[in-house]
Amino acid sequence: MGRRERNATPRPGSNRAEKIAAQRARAAAGAPSAARPFAGLAAECDLIALRHFVASATAPLQLRSGDRQVRLATVLPGASQALARIEGDDVVGYAALQTRGRPEDPAAALAGAVEFAAAAEAGDSLSDEVVGSLGDVVQDAPLDITVHPDFSWWLAEGVAPEPEVAQLVEQADSLVRPAARLQLDDPALGAPWWADHGDKAFVRWVHPADEDELFKALARIHAAGGLTLGEDSRFAGSFRADGLLVPVFDVDPESHPDEWVPAARALAARITEALADTSELTGEQRRSRDGLRGRQVSI
Repeated sequence: MGRRERNATPRPGSNRAEKIAAQRARAAAGAPSAARPFAGLAAECDLIALRHFVASATAPLQLRSGDRQVRLATVLPGASQALARIEGDDVVGYAALQTRGRPEDPAAALAGAVEFAAAAEAGDSLSDEVVGSLGDVVQDAPLDITVHPDFSWWLAEGVAPEPEVAQLVEQADSLVRPAARLQLDDPALGAPWWADHGDKAFVRWVHPADEDELFKALARIHAAGGLTLGEDSRFAGSFRADGLLVPVFDVDPESHPDEWVPAARALAARITEALADTSELTGEQRRSRDGLRGRQVSI
């Protein structure tokens, strides 16, 4: 990262040491896994996408206190929780969603990472999970996401990386696949993300609706022949992530992601209309729902 990298272990007896010890004790107490950790947040759907299937992206966070710039990141070097580094004349903090291990409560783990990133000295990094309250440290707002084609942002500008760091970046770059957020008219419609995997391309759509209600809506649309993003696309199935259902569509890999935006907006309108329909499902629609559920997995 251009500066020293170390596990930021606080001095024994310091206030930060006591706080981190208390946070770790709470985590070790065995709190149940949060079924929907980011529920109620304006950025819930994008947080889930960035945590599970977007490789390289960052977004500035609006903190409730302090004047340091802290950025949300998909993943940091060594899959660390957080770090702080010099950028120009400022210290900038980074907090990651994709980290070593699987936190019981991803929102609490992210809050702890943000708190660390907002206060750490330049060059410090956080390896172990600490927990906090996301609502206490971050303002509730949509994310202004920048998708990066590689991990060059891991390196501080103007600082030549050490050979092992350069090799780490090169290895990470080999795993990056092109990705793009399809922009809808209303953030409440969820977060459809396009991804190119070479011979295949997908649109994964994180939707905020209740899972059962969304399955009913998708069943109504499917039975009517409308569960599609248009020509050269097909519904491939769905998976559950952090409490939300994510429908997946296979799309033509030769197409640009922007070409799918009109179809995504049209499907979003069909989903909204179907969600508002409170009538009983027909026999055909129930069979569609059962078939859609049979093509679901959890991650």
